[in-house]
Amino acid sequence: MSKIKVEMTINGDKIEGSVEPRTLLIHFLREDLNLTGPHIGCDTSHCGACTIDLNGKSIKSCTVFAVQANGAEITTIESIAGADGTLHALQESFREHHGLQCGFCTPGMITRAHRLLQDNPNPTDSEIRYGISGNLCRCTGYQNIVKAIRVAAEQLNPAQEAAE
Repeated sequence: MSKIKVEMTINGDKIEGSVEPRTLLIHFLREDLNLTGPHIGCDTSHCGACTIDLNGKSIKSCTVFAVQANGAEITTIESIAGADGTLHALQESFREHHGLQCGFCTPGMITRAHRLLQDNPNPTDSEIRYGISGNLCRCTGYQNIVKAIRVAAEQLNPAQEAAE
């Protein structure tokens, strides 16, 4: 099968590659670019472990062909922390408030929460639960995940908290 040239910006870096038309974006990210933060969990778009940000929207990268992302702006978990390795408030909050156990869902969960907080800087617990509903965690009861996201939101938006 002939390959198609793709160009996209991933985590701020412009990249080029050649892919077969049937290559899923998750496989291009993991196998061709060695961005292994997004995980392959179910291959059916149910679990959300492969969640990334594509052009300002959370998507499950197992549902998109790499050629469909041609020209796109993509953010993966690899770029959420600071360039110096400093954890983002969400990552630190997940660590501090036990928002993870095995950690398999965590990259997708944090990437989705990152977009949620950009779209809604001061979500209620119900809005957080709804916002992460496409990301499954098989280990936790979600309570600590919701708490971690809420605490991160408060840290990222202290004026919002004070306004209540």
